[in-house]
Amino acid sequence: MGKSKSKTNAMRLLDSEGIPYQVQLYTISDGLIDGVSVAKKVGEDPQFVFKTLVTQGHSGEFYVFVVPVAEALNLKKAATTVSEKKVEMIHVKDIQKHTGYVRGGCSPIGMKKQYRTVIDASARALDHIIVSGGKKGTQIILTVDDLIKAAHADLADITK
Repeated sequence: MGKSKSKTNAMRLLDSEGIPYQVQLYTISDGLIDGVSVAKKVGEDPQFVFKTLVTQGHSGEFYVFVVPVAEALNLKKAATTVSEKKVEMIHVKDIQKHTGYVRGGCSPIGMKKQYRTVIDASARALDHIIVSGGKKGTQIILTVDDLIKAAHADLADITK
């Protein structure tokens, strides 16, 4: 595992709650920051690596969905899970404004505001989960239960 030179909001929140985690660094010099590429870079099976997706519901509320990198968010299932008529992905240019994180470095932990967060139910079968550490080139490895606790998340079937 690599050592992070500086703590991100996600790491500070985990530290403050006494939640154990490992940091794994990867190179972004090739420009590949999609989840499957990141899984390959960190030498992990993509089933353990999850991406963080930010949506806005019909009501105007924002929601965070955490799904395996090789899967797609099912917007209908996601909307039903959060009791919305529909949810839509927010525009990439709006990610930092709403989360404090940039595309490719958006962690479900430590956003500038706590949004309702749902992790795909497939995570329940895993002994660990890997999510963005809060900046490009940084991943966090922790248990699924610890991610649920840190992100104040629920589990639901939200992939296609």
